[in-house]
Amino acid sequence: MHKTVLIVEDEFLIAMDLKSILERQGWRVIGPVASVAAASRLLERELPSVALLDVNVGNELVTPVAEKLSSLNVPFAVASAYDRPELVGGVVLAGAPNVGKPTPERRLLEVLTKLLEPHALRPRT
Repeated sequence: MHKTVLIVEDEFLIAMDLKSILERQGWRVIGPVASVAAASRLLERELPSVALLDVNVGNELVTPVAEKLSSLNVPFAVASAYDRPELVGGVVLAGAPNVGKPTPERRLLEVLTKLLEPHALRPRT
């Protein structure tokens, strides 16, 4: 099974840390990217198995990326310090698992692996 993950995170050091953790565990990382536009361009070229989204990227919300992923049936998690990211990023984030920020490595790996399961709950559209 291919394990590919799109990372949308605008804080460089956090993005590199997430990438390093996931690559050490056998994931192929797409990105990381720091904007909605860059994420959208990547999604035109390749669909990841799953995605990990920061709620706020630069001066914008990740909502358009989450909506695109939902329409493509690509499961995603958020990496957010918000208790309820959907209150900030909209209903498309409701039901998406939140790995937290800072993100504990074990939780990150558990959540993304669970999203790969065929019966995993998909965020609502």
